[in-house]
Amino acid sequence: MNILIVKLSAIGDVIHTLPSLSALRSCFPGANITWVVEEAASDILLDHPDLNRIIVSGRKRWLKEFRHGRICTPFREMRSFFGDLRDRRYDLVIDFHGLLKSALIVLISGGKRKLGYESLQELSGLFYNEKIPEEMGKHAVERYLDFVRHVAKGKGQACIPKIPTFTVAIGEREELHVAELLKEASAILTTSTKDDWMIDSGGMKKGGGRFVAVNPVALWETKLWEDEKIAELCDRIREELRIGVVFTGKESAPLERICSKMKTRAVNLGGRTTLRELACLYRHAALLVTTDSGPMHLAAAVNTPVVSLFGPTDPLRTGPYGPGHRVIRKDLSCMPCFRKRCETKRCMREISVDEVFAYVRELLSPAGNPKGATHGNT
Repeated sequence: MNILIVKLSAIGDVIHTLPSLSALRSCFPGANITWVVEEAASDILLDHPDLNRIIVSGRKRWLKEFRHGRICTPFREMRSFFGDLRDRRYDLVIDFHGLLKSALIVLISGGKRKLGYESLQELSGLFYNEKIPEEMGKHAVERYLDFVRHVAKGKGQACIPKIPTFTVAIGEREELHVAELLKEASAILTTSTKDDWMIDSGGMKKGGGRFVAVNPVALWETKLWEDEKIAELCDRIREELRIGVVFTGKESAPLERICSKMKTRAVNLGGRTTLRELACLYRHAALLVTTDSGPMHLAAAVNTPVVSLFGPTDPLRTGPYGPGHRVIRKDLSCMPCFRKRCETKRCMREISVDEVFAYVRELLSPAGNPKGATHGNT
């Protein structure tokens, strides 16, 4: 049986689909499973034990090159991409994305069963011959698992794990790189002579010194918290909790700007990790403080407690999945608005340093990280 998964982006959405991949493998152990994904999120899927093949789309890069008058290279890559997509007959194609760009891939694949949501968003529903309802009240992880529940009806629901499984293939290469980064930063991370950074050539051992990871970036400007508040929070973590701070992000410059506003020192690892290396780094962190972003979901996937700051989006749909996390958001009449631009950004501006610090201190305490996730509405 050949199965094709279509989930192109973004990082968080691809992570949310990982439990569906594991469930498909459990229900169809002998299947040959292929995943079509865009370049930005493809690293998450490399070496995944439940995948037979990854087909990577360079759509965004191709369009950019076309706009700059470069034709030959993107055209050659597109021809290769569509050739890979059509080189086998798929018994089942599942569109987890539900947009026109993904529905076209479903159509071009030539699959027998083309499964997607009952939706006319960007006319995507016109391209499927099998549909299920999309229940927007559910978390994305559960919505995507509805596809597996649908195709597994004849096999019984016992094949679907009761607890969703997130698998990110973190190997020795990722461990060694993260160990080197932390060793390089050990002088900054050390807060007292009692700190024990147990790092050797094989990676950081469990039981070594702890640090708090901070991801202050996001693609939407409405999801961002003020630099001054982030700097103040990190100073308090450093001074009052005596724990090192490590900034993460795609680029270094925004993080350096925050570091310049701090009284204490922090480690800036912006742009220095792949996604799987970032997952490895988060796995060694005591917790992650973050905006609503892909890294938030990556930390949750590797079972690292998350303190997440939510503004225009809905944490019930796309919050950190699983127990032990904290979501901070304001209870405003305009929320969730899902707007990428806003004049006031009130939902984020009203989040105080005190309330974020309180959750950080709670999760770092011996009695912290309880079984159930809590959503803090203040």
